[in-house]
Amino acid sequence: MDGSPGVKRSRILEEEAGGGQRFPRGKGVGLMNEKKSLKAWVQSGKVNRKLCIFAFMLVPVALLVIFTYIPFFKMIGFSFYDMKYIGDREFVGLQNYIEVFTRKDCFQALKLSLYYIVASFVQLALALYFASVLSFKVRGSGVFKGLMFFPYLICGIAVGFIFKFFYTRGFVFDTVLQWCGFNLEQLPYWLKDTSINNISVAATSVWRYMGQGMVMFIGAIMSVDASLYEAGDIDGANSFQKFIYIILPNIKTIIVLNMILSITGSLSVFEPPYVITGGDFGTGTYFVIMNKLAHESQKVGLASAMAVVLLILIMIATLIQKGIEKYYFGVGDTESIREIRKRKKRMAMAEKGGTR
Repeated sequence: MDGSPGVKRSRILEEEAGGGQRFPRGKGVGLMNEKKSLKAWVQSGKVNRKLCIFAFMLVPVALLVIFTYIPFFKMIGFSFYDMKYIGDREFVGLQNYIEVFTRKDCFQALKLSLYYIVASFVQLALALYFASVLSFKVRGSGVFKGLMFFPYLICGIAVGFIFKFFYTRGFVFDTVLQWCGFNLEQLPYWLKDTSINNISVAATSVWRYMGQGMVMFIGAIMSVDASLYEAGDIDGANSFQKFIYIILPNIKTIIVLNMILSITGSLSVFEPPYVITGGDFGTGTYFVIMNKLAHESQKVGLASAMAVVLLILIMIATLIQKGIEKYYFGVGDTESIREIRKRKKRMAMAEKGGTR
């Protein structure tokens, strides 16, 4: 009957489950089941993993969007205006981009990147040489590794001040050359002579970043299978042959990676010329000129266009390097396009000769 103690107790439980509200018989139990099923669904392994991934990614992605992507697209918008940081804006379309390639200072800054690209190849060659030597048993190799890697740990501004006094007339470099028998009057002004000052400034990048490349090469060389060196010893291979036929093929990925980092870095050099010469005497790189236009001349639109052009140049340089990597070295364990074509050509010639 409806007045029995069991029925009354079930109604009380339904009212408590429903937050003190009365529901028709069976509705409160259904709501409890829905709440339990929702809780069980949230606590299930698959959903829980997705919620954890979303929670951990939310803050980094939000910071990335707020401080990287939104400013980036704002900068692209600014590049179509003649504007200052404060004041009116005038839409000029592609005029800023045309001016990047027609202004003498901007185009000259692009040409200066060639000095740093050449310096990057010198840096990589030295890094690969020292890495090949120090990867094997050499007395005091740990000390040499530490000394060569130490410049990379120094702040770029500090490196600039070091070389500013190093190249100053009559200071460290001139003094050392005089010890070697050179006459001070015959030596050039390393930072003022336009025929040599860019070479002098670019050399600072070689000194600073060679240790970084060397450490990366050492790590790659140490990962090469030792049995390959043993096989080379059995076949009578000398050190140079081991380097050509064992080391280079096995570290090709790291070589290409270092080349990409070096060349893209060469296009965006800022600290050495800014600190050592202030961009004077024809040493102003692309970033230095961009900084002057943006902060001293208040040409924000033109500086934004320069930044977009630099991004496009870096992307083009990276794509070219990736294409060269695929053609000459291959990607990962895959064979290079060049070797595949050679093999197919040999097979075609063999088939042709067999049919005759």
